[in-house]
Amino acid sequence: MHEIYMRAALQQAELALSENEVPVGAVIVRNERIIAAAHNQREQLRDPTAHAEMIAITQAAEAVGGWRLLECTLYVTLEPCPMCAGAILQARIPSLVYGAADPKAGAVSSLFRLLGDARLNHRTEVVPNVLDEDCGRILSEFFSQRRRAGQRRISSELN
Repeated sequence: MHEIYMRAALQQAELALSENEVPVGAVIVRNERIIAAAHNQREQLRDPTAHAEMIAITQAAEAVGGWRLLECTLYVTLEPCPMCAGAILQARIPSLVYGAADPKAGAVSSLFRLLGDARLNHRTEVVPNVLDEDCGRILSEFFSQRRRAGQRRISSELN
């Protein structure tokens, strides 16, 4: 079942890619139904908080009519950063499923373990690495293309 919803999150990541955004997608599921779907929009909205998870959490809160997302599962293609992990805790989301690990900014298992920290008043069950190869591939290809484009730009400036 996790793979079905992660594929929906990957579709959102593809939308981000088509908009030249970092390709991260998220969906929130309640009672086996997607109630929110979002992708990164930081460039488009010129908003540093416009991560896929943040937008999806806002949509889900609107859908349920409150800020507590107690019966929801968040699916996201990349391990959440500290900001998004904090929002997951604040929304009381009981379950997170993510694809690729983020060794540079991951706040779930890579760098920090915010969602399971016993000092906090809420904990979230985590299922990592669902379709991690697919989720990682789209990110790797995006950043590889950006590096190549940057090298071409620098090369043309030097000539």
